[in-house]
Amino acid sequence: MLTEKENYMMLLNGEQPEWVPHYSFGMAPGSKRAIPTMMHEPPILVPHRIRGGGTDIFGVPYVSTYETANALLPEPDNFILKDIRQWRDVIKAPDISGVDWEDMVKKNIEQTKIDRNETALALNLHFGYFQHLMSFMGFTEGLTAMYEEPDEVMELFDYICNFFMEVADNVIDLYKPDVLTFMDDTAAWGASFISPQMYKDMLIPFHDRWAQRARNRGLKMTMHNCGKCEDILDYLVEMGINAWDPAQTCNDLVAVKAKFGNKLVITGGWDGRGRLLDPDVTDEEIVASVEDTFHKLAPGGGFMWGGGFLGPLDDEEIKRKNAVLSGAVDRLSYSVYK
Repeated sequence: MLTEKENYMMLLNGEQPEWVPHYSFGMAPGSKRAIPTMMHEPPILVPHRIRGGGTDIFGVPYVSTYETANALLPEPDNFILKDIRQWRDVIKAPDISGVDWEDMVKKNIEQTKIDRNETALALNLHFGYFQHLMSFMGFTEGLTAMYEEPDEVMELFDYICNFFMEVADNVIDLYKPDVLTFMDDTAAWGASFISPQMYKDMLIPFHDRWAQRARNRGLKMTMHNCGKCEDILDYLVEMGINAWDPAQTCNDLVAVKAKFGNKLVITGGWDGRGRLLDPDVTDEEIVASVEDTFHKLAPGGGFMWGGGFLGPLDDEEIKRKNAVLSGAVDRLSYSVYK
């Protein structure tokens, strides 16, 4: 039998795997099965995540949110950059001249306790150039800056990209990743925040510098972009992206699958919305939602399950729903290709 990693890498290679892999941010509580892939980030880049809040490496204050299982977001109405033309005075990348890269990477891999034979190591650097700008300025000022001062925005992106690529060149061959990950949430549920042309002109050049390192080493690539972002998928595939998450259902995922086939893995394909959010939703309704997702997206490969009910960690109703959901996903994942 294949390992979870081998099955996952088959998927990224465009083959139909033996079963549908599960995408998650880590080992599920109580699970004894290896996860197919785990994201690693150089700890020097994410001190606020390690602490569970506080300022990030650029000075942006982050707070946790009870309603989203303590996920972090920039502190509302406390943005550090008021005028994009003043970014050089405000945004300062940290000094990394004295970092012991080998020791940091070794400890990071040891702390995650993954078996490299069972789980693919996915290396990530940051959560996106667009998102960094929004964290610096907020959406109103950030989006205005992209439209009114694109040259200043591009120079800021180049500055932070140079920093991240310096980190990349120090760690990539120490981590020896199987996959490089990319992130940039540029869309809401109903539409993208920016046009496809703006995405191509202002963001792709900087993401492509990370992608070039993947192409040079023959590594697979995944991209995280929430919301309705189907109109930029051509650019991602051209860059070499092999899988897209969380592939939310506001996109026409059936059309995406028909267009790209197994060249672009749809990771996700399910959202807890509508009737599924009601406290009296039945187990049967939850199972039916999973069956519908597998029926539409699993045939032939090109699909990785990703999804769950999000809420406070101590919410018993969320726990019930996720238990039902996980049971249905497990059953279908290991039977759909039999």
